[in-house]
Amino acid sequence: MLESKQVRFYELGGSEVLKTEMVSIAKPGRGEVQIKVEVIGLNRAENLYRAGYYLYQPSHFPSPIGYEAVGVVEAVGEGVTEFIPGDRVSTIPAFKMSEYGVYGETAIVPVHAVTQYPASLSPEEAASVWMQYVTAYGALIHYGNLQRGQVALFTAATGGLGVAAIQIARQVGAISIATTRSQAKKPLLESLNPDHIIVTGEEDLQTRVLEITHGRGVDFVWDAVGGKDFPKLVDLTAFGGQINIYGALDLDSVAEIPMPWFQMISKGIAIRGYTLFELTYKPDRFGTEKPYDPVAYPNAKKFIFEGLQSGVLKPIVAKVFPFDRIVEAHDYVEKNQELGKVVVKL
Repeated sequence: MLESKQVRFYELGGSEVLKTEMVSIAKPGRGEVQIKVEVIGLNRAENLYRAGYYLYQPSHFPSPIGYEAVGVVEAVGEGVTEFIPGDRVSTIPAFKMSEYGVYGETAIVPVHAVTQYPASLSPEEAASVWMQYVTAYGALIHYGNLQRGQVALFTAATGGLGVAAIQIARQVGAISIATTRSQAKKPLLESLNPDHIIVTGEEDLQTRVLEITHGRGVDFVWDAVGGKDFPKLVDLTAFGGQINIYGALDLDSVAEIPMPWFQMISKGIAIRGYTLFELTYKPDRFGTEKPYDPVAYPNAKKFIFEGLQSGVLKPIVAKVFPFDRIVEAHDYVEKNQELGKVVVKL
């Protein structure tokens, strides 16, 4: 039986709960792929998961962790015909970390979570693709139907998901308004060339958006914050517009904010919560054998692959850590100081 260094945790908590240890790895089962990992992409989702604040909890301890990895196929399980040993692949968040995890020298994941990536990408860039671009595609394109000339507002836009949203908006010809709270982060946003930038710590969000849209408001909002500014977003959404919520960074004030019900009703605004799992992993909806949206998931991969090939979509690597500093890398993700993705190299 193969032995491999793996990162697991035995209790919920801060980054210090992550333990690197040698673990016996079984052969891939039916419908599974075994990958020799070269690079791991880190996400805030994993920080929330090991701290106990994620969409689901660990089903057992020690728990595996990690969604995104890049490497080479070592072996495939029964029934897998899409890949062969030697293929260079990356993984997509299309499983639960309580069942699979990619923080290690070896990763075994379900075949529907494995994909090839353009040869023009480095392994570090390839590890910075799928969480952010599939998430943004689902909200902006699949559900949002964002069109050329429409105006989209992206809050807290300096993270990896902001990178993806700005680039996808450009790809379809929409007008992007990106926000950040800090003047210090404005140069990060400027490097992405959104159509407009608003520094909410120094500028009034409502005044600036209404100036940009000539009083009409925006057609689409992609919000990572929630909390006290949410009523402002409703106010700034045009008649018939959409608000997609994918995060709650302002957790402290979520419960204290009254919803502007009559404004939402009178403007016909659609508000929905969203995660990429609506496309990639819904066994209770699509079945356990192929637990993904049979239309939207392949469309997302095609859209993203073509965007990467053309260069319209360009993942940004913020910082690279060695594997033995993965705890430090987790802490760095918490600080959210740089534009783009934090990755760990084995």
